[in-house]
Amino acid sequence: MECNVQQRFLPSFSRLIPLLATAAVLAACGGSDSPDLQNPGAAWPPMPTVTGHRGASALRPEHTLAAYQKAIEDGADVVEPDLVSTKDGVLVARHENEISGTTNVATLSQFAARKTTKSIDGVAVTGWFTEDFTLAELKTLRARERIPANRPANVSYNDQFEIPTLQEVIDLVRREGEARGKVIGIYPETKHPTYFKSIGLPMERRLVDTLLANGYRGKQAAVYIQSFETANLKELRTMTDMRLVQLIDSPANAPYDFVAAKTGRTYADLITPAGLKEIAAYADVVSPYKEIIIPRTAANELGTPTSFVADAHAAGLKVHTWTLRPENPFLPLSLRAAPVTSPNQRGNAVAEILAYLNAGIDGFFTDDPAVGRAAVNAFLKK
Repeated sequence: MECNVQQRFLPSFSRLIPLLATAAVLAACGGSDSPDLQNPGAAWPPMPTVTGHRGASALRPEHTLAAYQKAIEDGADVVEPDLVSTKDGVLVARHENEISGTTNVATLSQFAARKTTKSIDGVAVTGWFTEDFTLAELKTLRARERIPANRPANVSYNDQFEIPTLQEVIDLVRREGEARGKVIGIYPETKHPTYFKSIGLPMERRLVDTLLANGYRGKQAAVYIQSFETANLKELRTMTDMRLVQLIDSPANAPYDFVAAKTGRTYADLITPAGLKEIAAYADVVSPYKEIIIPRTAANELGTPTSFVADAHAAGLKVHTWTLRPENPFLPLSLRAAPVTSPNQRGNAVAEILAYLNAGIDGFFTDDPAVGRAAVNAFLKK
């Protein structure tokens, strides 16, 4: 029915029926106290926060709807789509704009001539690139497992799934959230923003407009927008109050906008107390590579935590770290499963995550949200 009951009629209406029935009528008209699953408020998300890194990418090929679905089923609070652009300006979920390792494009003769070499963030890369394909053309491709040596079981899913658009990820998150009565956030990353802007395909406005069109609003929204660069985050801050996240790579590396501007600065400049205060002027969260928080020892074991988390919290920033993975090569030596040299055996990832939770982080990215959820549950029971 159409809800057009006017306020001036409510007093006489309430004299005719019990107040409970009045409440039921108002609820049917959308006046219930049910939470807004897209804009849950500043208290969202629960902490520590489990983010499905590219979905449940340890269990399904990354950046597919199947991977995001599995992440949600396994307890992720948030799912992460990395975003690149198509030739016709549509945002799609791929870890990189070069897609030979994550799709079947190299096997398709009709696209053979599109193989090329480009300079991406100053590095020569050869392959096939999303910006050379329309969305319709990309939809003819199928996803493949990116690291089959580490995840051989995922190979069985090769060529089954399409490349999803940002809109399709949002639709999945909304649908799953409504079905579960649970807020499920999204954590989009703008990939290579300086590069995409240089070829006339800037992503910032498209991303914000898409989120707004889907009902996400400001800091109340179940959204984090992340980038390894700084200039585009500052630009995004002029467009939206949604939560922004400064990603931090190895201290010796540099955001590409720093490189392009020849500043001479690196990520090492951003992880000092002064650098973290600089980040806090435009971002809400800082997300460093995990070894910035807990370095590895010479024996490849977890070392003593640094002051990073305390420094970031002092600057007013939340801390989310990346990426906590279950397979042997990504774990400290003593947490690996036998044989420790196996590239695909899954070790004690819960123990590694617990070490980071004990170091005070507010959330983390994991390729296996079920393991992440188990670690959070264990941490909260202490």
